[in-house]
Formats: sequence, structure tokens, C-alpha cells
Amino acid sequence: RWTETLVDHGYSDIQLGSRLVLGLPTFIAENEKEAMDQARKYLEEDMKMFAPLGFFRSFTPEMLEALGDPKRAPTAGLPTMEDTVAAGAWVCGTAEHVTEHIMEIQEKYPGLEYMHVGCSRQGTPLDVMIEQLERFGKEVMPKFKVATPA
Repeated sequence: RWTETLVDHGYSDIQLGSRLVLGLPTFIAENEKEAMDQARKYLEEDMKMFAPLGFFRSFTPEMLEALGDPKRAPTAGLPTMEDTVAAGAWVCGTAEHVTEHIMEIQEKYPGLEYMHVGCSRQGTPLDVMIEQLERFGKEVMPKFKVATPA
């Protein structure tokens, strides 16, 4: 639908992913389990912030109501980090795994030029964000071609 909308508004030579910015939360660690364990608390805070705004489409009204109640939340059927990673909404694992996932996205959406990646979710401490950005910059970014401004 997005590409059809672009064409309807006068854009031509549109590829899947054109004129989009894709957001992808990532967390890099020595293995997937360690990354998910470390990132889990940030997902919980992310849900508290963004689920009421409609960013978690699978949430029912009952789930939204239970989200802020620490007694009800654990049994409310909220998505786990494992669910979120399996759905592709977060990428947790080694730098190699994160790199491969982003490369798969590039193949799927050949017109995609911009991505917002990293661990900057609600409640993430600054030192964790900096550590994750440094790892991403050193271990993931060098695997990608740098775009030159037009």
C-alpha cells in the first residue's frame, strides 16, 4: 500500500521501502540469551510507554489495563522478550546476528535508505545506551557501505 500511495502522490521509480525510516531496537551481547536477559527490563518500560499509544497492536484493552499493575502484569499475557525477538520487533544477540538481520531487511526492502537502530528505549540508562552505540559502531557499522550525501 505504501508504494501505491507514493505513486498516487507523484513519486516515480519507487522500490519497496522507499521514503521510509525503519526503527529497530537492538541489543548486542555475547549471545542471544544474554542480550535478551539484559534488554528485558527495557522492553517492559517500552511497553508501559508505547502500548497505550497503540504501538503494540496485539494489546487488548485488558492487557493495557494490567500493564501498569505489577501484580497483574505477569499473568496478563503480555509479550515477552522472546516473543518480541521471534516477531522481529527487536533484534538481540551478537553483533554478527544484528548485522545479518539488518542485511536481510536491506534485501527485503531495496528502497530503504534510512534506519533508526540501537538501544535507546524508555528507561535505558545512559551508560547502557552509550555502550550499545559504541558496540554497534565498532562491530556492526563497518560491515555496511557508507552512503554519500547527494
